[in-house]
This record gives sequence, structure tokens and C-alpha cells, in this order.
Amino acid sequence: MTRVDALRRRIENAGRDPAGVRIVAVTKGFTSSAVDAARQAGLFDIGENYADELVAKAAQRVAPEVEGTRWHYLGAVQRRRVRLIAPVVSVWQTLSRAVEGETVARHAPGATVLVEVETTAIPGRNGCPPSEVPALVTSLRRVGLDVRGLMTVGPPGAPEESRPAFRLTAQLARDLGLSEVSMGMTDDLEVALSEGSTMVRVGRALFGERLPRPA
Repeated sequence: MTRVDALRRRIENAGRDPAGVRIVAVTKGFTSSAVDAARQAGLFDIGENYADELVAKAAQRVAPEVEGTRWHYLGAVQRRRVRLIAPVVSVWQTLSRAVEGETVARHAPGATVLVEVETTAIPGRNGCPPSEVPALVTSLRRVGLDVRGLMTVGPPGAPEESRPAFRLTAQLARDLGLSEVSMGMTDDLEVALSEGSTMVRVGRALFGERLPRPA
């Protein structure tokens, strides 16, 4: 896939070794053919925001040579839907409250999780305030979850406007001894990489523009 090659060049041009940055191919809003294309291109970390889409795509039979997909759940955790997606999710990227962690731990003991950090104060945004992140990490570990790192979404606007959010999140991860930092999407991944991101979540750069989600 030439778009994968172009994405890896962007990572390299940002001063990072592509081998040290995990690409999560975000197939939200695309058909299962996007999942197939990502797998065939060697991308086995697949991100989904919607529970129904994740379950439907994960149920697709795949050829043996493209097995081994790691599904990343990128949507806000809805406790009533955790039971539905727990059997297929490999990484929960958006935990923001202790009660969410308790639900995940009940249905997926020992699951790998990230804490989503919310730095923008935009109403309705998912995430944990930076000052509360250490306590949440402790709480999630207490219920047996494997807290690997932090995740954040930059504010709307020019890519450079995301730098303070990315810098704060990366510093929090270092302070807590966490190895993974999921930051950066199609438009702002260079800024995220320069601030220490270990994982980028990319949809449009791989699959083009997505159609609006039906109402």
C-alpha cells in the first residue's frame, strides 16, 4: 500500500524511526475492505470508535496469513456495551473514569488499557483531567488492569495548537513510568511525534475521506 509507505516516510521525516512507532489504522466509517487493506499492508493494529462496527468487522473471516489483528477501541467507553466488545478488544484506549475500569475488568480481566487525558476543557469531550490521571492509573491497576500508557486528542485547529496537549500528556506518562503514548492523527502526527508519541491513530492518510456516519 503506497499510502502506508508515505505515512512511514512522514514518521521518518519527523525524526523518528518508523519501527518504533505503532500505526493504528482507524477504520471508523469505512467498510471491512479497509480492514483487509490494512492487514494486507502489514498493519495489524486496527482502531474502531463504534461498538457495532468493531464487532461486525472483527467477525469477518480472514485468511490465515492476515490473522493476528489487534483491535483498539477508540470510542468513549459505554459500560452497557463493554460486554459486547470485550471478547475482541485488545487495547482499550479511552478509559477516563474508575467505574469504566471496573466494568472492563469484570468482562476482560487483565485487559491492556490506556488512560485518555483531556486537556482542552471543551464541553462534551471524553477524558480524564491531567490532575486526576495519577489517581485513575492507580485505581485501574488496583482492579487488575494492565495500564500501558496515556492517550490524548489534540484540540481543533492548526496542528501546532496541539503541541501543549501532547507535551503535557507525554510528560505525565514519563512521570508515571508508562511506556505508551498514543497521540497524533492524520493532520497533527508530526507534532505528536516530536513530543514523544509512540502510537499514532490514522484514518484519512491511509484510506481517504470517510463518508458521514448515517443519522
